[in-house]
Amino acid sequence: MSAAVPSSAAVVADDAPPVPRAEEVLTQQALTFIAELHRRFAPRRAELLALRKERRTEIARTGTLDFLADTAHVRAGDWQVAPAPAALNDRRVEITGPTDRKMTINALNSGAKVWLADFEDASAPTWENVVSGQVNLIDAYERRIDFSTEQGKSYALKDEAELATVVMRPRGWHLAERHLTVDGEAVPGAFVDFGLYFFHNATRLIAKGKGPYFYLPKTESHLEARLWNEIFVFSQDYVGIPQGTVRATVLIETITAAFEMEEILYELRDHAAGLNAGRWDYLFSIVKNFRDGGEKFVLPDRNAVTMTAPFMRAYTELLVRTCHKRGAHAIGGMAAFIPSRRDAEVNKVAFEKVKADKDREAGDGFDGSWVAHPDLVPIARASFDAVLGDRPNQKERLREDVHVTADQLLAIDSLDAKPTYDGLVSAVQVGTRYIEAWLRGLGAVAIFNLMEDAATAEISRSQIWQWINAGVVFENGEKATHDLVQRVAAQELAAIRAEVGDEAFAAGKWTEAHDLLLRTALDEEYVDFLTLPAYELLG
Repeated sequence: MSAAVPSSAAVVADDAPPVPRAEEVLTQQALTFIAELHRRFAPRRAELLALRKERRTEIARTGTLDFLADTAHVRAGDWQVAPAPAALNDRRVEITGPTDRKMTINALNSGAKVWLADFEDASAPTWENVVSGQVNLIDAYERRIDFSTEQGKSYALKDEAELATVVMRPRGWHLAERHLTVDGEAVPGAFVDFGLYFFHNATRLIAKGKGPYFYLPKTESHLEARLWNEIFVFSQDYVGIPQGTVRATVLIETITAAFEMEEILYELRDHAAGLNAGRWDYLFSIVKNFRDGGEKFVLPDRNAVTMTAPFMRAYTELLVRTCHKRGAHAIGGMAAFIPSRRDAEVNKVAFEKVKADKDREAGDGFDGSWVAHPDLVPIARASFDAVLGDRPNQKERLREDVHVTADQLLAIDSLDAKPTYDGLVSAVQVGTRYIEAWLRGLGAVAIFNLMEDAATAEISRSQIWQWINAGVVFENGEKATHDLVQRVAAQELAAIRAEVGDEAFAAGKWTEAHDLLLRTALDEEYVDFLTLPAYELLG
């Protein structure tokens, strides 16, 4: 296939596995656009990744973070982001999920206002997932995605007016796509995902009264937001659509970005739609950046860190305050519960927790929130309906009562909880089970009645690393050590084999998952992203 594209275009690698209908997505024109993105913007992307390392070194030296002195004028300035387009003005419930064919139909039909169509943490980046996800979105916009299972169950889209608005999430800056190269270099995954989606769908979406809308993940600074803005400006000119058609919602899921919320909105102000509070990646980022910061930065079990923890509350309230001050939407965090078809009591307790969480977000001023399953859409919607009524959002609630300091954002030790032995076991269990599924090409995985994604594995292995290096002693008297983790991991692997059976165990990726979890949790040198070594193992 590479010989069929001009030298100015991106090239599909010879070892890229065949994907049905790939030729509809990987057209010469689309590959030429991706090559333009790569040549213009990949050098700056590389510089920004280097700046991440420099900043992490500075955090290790100082043990702290603060709001930026050289952008104080931005925070003090009188400016607003562009008004929300009609299709993004009401975002009271958003559902998330990968772009496989079944999920595409179910998410669009879910009753949510928005579907986060995910090429990032909820999607393992196999070449098949990357390409077929683009095919499925095009088919959805062309209304040719209906299909039936072998069991005879049919899936079809509802009327256009009832469908969720798509906000697509490309991969983060750190990930490359080895199956697509320009001038012999692997193209950043973000350029592949954004480029294919934007090139094929921008004008389709405008014809539907919507537009190319994006969620931007793993952002660590306003300079990274500036690069996205430059990409948007170039891309809109390239395909000949009006400037400002693109809208981007930025996930504030890194501790460094939490100190630059206003600056991030400012850089994207002509294209900004809002900010989102991403819980697991945020905790992962705290561990990553302050992993050698001593006892005060040691996180307890991940499930003990709720959104009501003082430092998490400071982060979410600052997000609402910042968004509404600048006319942007504030979108709350994930309700990850997966309803059980067999246990009504489990559902009852979980639904009550989801309701309480969404009631709190709506009461705090958020304009919408995330769920991971269609059955949670009515629960979240009821919470926001009760506060919003017929209003599309509550951006008029400026939350001028909120005044958050740097110390409050970093007050990890304000949480009255400690790491436990059960928390270590849970981290090993969930990390192993998620990584195994990811290596088989699944990015959104139901584990113990929760929908988990790559952020789950990141916080799991990071907490194990942190607890060992901080010398944590659990309540049972055992100290977090390499030997203890290896013993727990071996016990979990044996339990999984007994649970699934020898045949299924041999057919899976369990040993590889076990080894990768231990490698990234126990190595002396901390790996910035688990998905980087995991990608090398991905088919």
